[in-house]
Amino acid sequence: MSRIAARFAALKSEGRGALIPYLQAFDPDAETSLALLRGMPAAGADLIEIGVPFSDPAADGPTIQAAALRGLAAGATLRKVLEMVRRFREEDRDTPVILMGYLNPIDSYGPRRFCADAAAAGVDGLIVVDMPPEESDLLAADAAANGLDVIRLVAPNTSDARLREILPEARGFIYYVAITGITGTRSASADELAAAIPRIRAASDLPVAIGFGIRTPEQAAHASRTADAAVVASALIHTLAGTLDNGRATKDTVPAVLHQLRDLATAVRK
Repeated sequence: MSRIAARFAALKSEGRGALIPYLQAFDPDAETSLALLRGMPAAGADLIEIGVPFSDPAADGPTIQAAALRGLAAGATLRKVLEMVRRFREEDRDTPVILMGYLNPIDSYGPRRFCADAAAAGVDGLIVVDMPPEESDLLAADAAANGLDVIRLVAPNTSDARLREILPEARGFIYYVAITGITGTRSASADELAAAIPRIRAASDLPVAIGFGIRTPEQAAHASRTADAAVVASALIHTLAGTLDNGRATKDTVPAVLHQLRDLATAVRK
């Protein structure tokens, strides 16, 4: 059983959903990013999503775009992000790690080599935002051969027919993009989520994680109960950005983000 499947099974037995925080690798620098990654499990992260900085993050709003630029300025590359995961795995063998990014860096790295190196580093799943299911054969075989879950994204305007078409090949969990648009711009209403999740469950038995627009502990708690997990990204990065001094980490950067994560985790676990 993969780390992702094992974690969701354990949480189901506890009767609660998961909290999945996001951090942008190398934002604002390599060591601060690693310190955040290492601190997240104790602060309440059930799974962790790591963004791979990219120069043209088309799905992301201004907050994550700025984080990606900081990460690139700090020297982030796909190889260095994998090394960060490898260093994290020296201390944590259990928390599932999902890389979220774009296809161009993977294609440049070489999909076969990337999947092998990602698995060796300790990555469990991949979210490739701009890879449509029709082009997933670029990664599918190599990912499966290395035990990596390629996680499918669906949106509010994904039809029932499309769900039945693309979700049978999904692995790990389903990522529900709760709004049509870029990250960090608005939040879906409770009624919108209540209407969407049953349609997804009718097409797949995999856990469903809700992302895009979850900012507050109350929203995280509701999403984790309506579905199986809540993904929090822009809100954490906004807090991180507010602690920086001319783009550089301060003594408050790591504590502020982890404090916010603890508040989110408390709400999810109530």
